[in-house]
Amino acid sequence: MTAPKILVFAGSARAGSLNKQLAKLAAQRIEAQGGQATFVDLKDYPCPLFDGDIEAQGMPENVLRLREILADHQALLIASPEYNGFITPLLKNTLDWLSRPYGGAPGLGLFAGKWAALVAASPGGLGGIRALPIGQQLLANLSLTVLPQPLSLGKANSAFNEAGGLKDETTGQKLDALCKRLVDTLAAHYG
Repeated sequence: MTAPKILVFAGSARAGSLNKQLAKLAAQRIEAQGGQATFVDLKDYPCPLFDGDIEAQGMPENVLRLREILADHQALLIASPEYNGFITPLLKNTLDWLSRPYGGAPGLGLFAGKWAALVAASPGGLGGIRALPIGQQLLANLSLTVLPQPLSLGKANSAFNEAGGLKDETTGQKLDALCKRLVDTLAAHYG
């Protein structure tokens, strides 16, 4: 059996993003749990604000590239910052573009049968917890099966050690448990 393939990204393009740091760590933890993780930085795939007139002229090249990457994976793990209690415009826009019909395939066809897990990091005490249910609802609306109990990392600006790991062992165990649940679910479903 081949290892489950999981696409990992953050809903932030900022170079010093805490969520990007958490996403990269999650990708490492997925690998340690027996999965294959592909981390992508959405900054490398800039997409215009979704507009039906742009879509009518042809799907933007970066959307096509992201579609190809996603098609090759069985699941997503997304690290979502919280902007005013909501997911980021970058994350929403990316998912809006990826959910559009293309090449005769229905819009949600790219997501059908895939799984997802969410994590969030914030320098505040709530750790992005207000945006997580919104992210879960959006992913479920896109036909993804979303794992319950996402990870919320509060005070994330001081949560990482010099090597990029988590200082708090309990939080590290929670991240490992989420990554293991995702890998094990995919192995059971596709194995």
